[in-house]
Amino acid sequence: MADFLDRRFQITARGTTVKTEALGGLTTFLTMAYILFVNPAILSAAGVPFEAVAVATALAAAIASIAMGIFANVPFALASGLGINAIVAFDLILGRELGWPVGMACVVIEGLVAVVLVLAGLREAVVRAVPMALKLSIGVGIGLFITLVGLREGGIVVNNPATGIGLGDLTKGAPMIALAGLLVGLALSARGVRGAILGAIFTSTVLGLIFGVLETPKAVAAWPGSSDFGTIGDALDPSNLEAALTWSLVPIIFALFMTDFFDTIGSAVALGSSAKLTDEKEELPGMKRVLLVDSAAAAGGGAFGVSSVTTYVESGAGIDAGARTGLAAVVTGLLFALAIFFVPLIELVGQGVMIAEETFIHPAIAPALIMVGALMTRLVQGIDWQRPEDAIPAFLIIAGIPLTFSIAAGIGFGVIGYVVVMAVLGRVREVHPLMWVLVPLFLAFYAEDWLSANVF
Repeated sequence: MADFLDRRFQITARGTTVKTEALGGLTTFLTMAYILFVNPAILSAAGVPFEAVAVATALAAAIASIAMGIFANVPFALASGLGINAIVAFDLILGRELGWPVGMACVVIEGLVAVVLVLAGLREAVVRAVPMALKLSIGVGIGLFITLVGLREGGIVVNNPATGIGLGDLTKGAPMIALAGLLVGLALSARGVRGAILGAIFTSTVLGLIFGVLETPKAVAAWPGSSDFGTIGDALDPSNLEAALTWSLVPIIFALFMTDFFDTIGSAVALGSSAKLTDEKEELPGMKRVLLVDSAAAAGGGAFGVSSVTTYVESGAGIDAGARTGLAAVVTGLLFALAIFFVPLIELVGQGVMIAEETFIHPAIAPALIMVGALMTRLVQGIDWQRPEDAIPAFLIIAGIPLTFSIAAGIGFGVIGYVVVMAVLGRVREVHPLMWVLVPLFLAFYAEDWLSANVF
């Protein structure tokens, strides 16, 4: 078996061992396992069945990670992406009052578009079309968006009739356990402890059980039943795909694509460089396979009902532990597969706490959201704030996404702002044609209600 694994994954050639790869896979799993708790909590808030999402999240991550390990032979693990699941839950399903299968159908379409672009060799053209400042600011804006969601889920921030948003009652149980978990997680992160986010979740959960904020589970593990696979396949129903293919949803599908595609490219290059797998041009050999698996996983995540599945930068923890081959990703995938038997434990961590009539928050997973949001905002340092063509659209995106509570709306502000600034500066010819195409699409997105009432 060891010889077969060595030949299949080029273990010796890459200067590693089976034991090191297994340890790397375990480290990656422990670092990104928080998604098992966070994704069901976010999507269930939008009406997707919690137990089914929990099982499907683990299963989709397992399949995608194993596929990445086998077909691309890189130590990159995949799971439902934070940010993308927030778009689906809060923008598509709750904000636009779409059925969750239609929201997931948008993810399927986005993933298929990415697959076609990769197969057609148009990846570089798309990457060059969007200015770097816009790509970075989208990540920052989504980071603030996720942070806001986390603060609300922890009861730290609440709706205020006078101001729209305000500080919650921090003396209540839910905000207190959320803040305690956040402080522990930040302390662990400051000390460079791997799995700091998981530590934050563990702290909030234990304190919630001790002080009666969370209810004790009836079991820790259980055999999944047929209903636990209930989200798989609904998005592929022709009626749901047809409902997703409307002009009003094109900007949101584009937002999903932008978030997913560029995040994957950035993560893959960063991880490949960390693992010393890049060539002299700082390019990752076999990048097409990585992008193909990732794009197919995005569509597969929609089909499973768990939002887009994407490459996780947390795979860097496994790389730091010595992982250099796809065997580590396979190990991570197998560990995710085992998680389908621990839905009661996942349900404990992700359980909702009622704070008002028909209003529930999820304090145990709130620290994870806030910490991930904080990590994403670090991208802001890559933006050149001295250049107006970078600074103005970046500001519009970073402010627009959380303040409108719509990722698509915020991206639209930035796209339109960029084109206007370039026109004012007399640099219209430097604007890529794709950016011009996006302007009327986003204008139609903003005017959807008027168009529906007066045109369509």
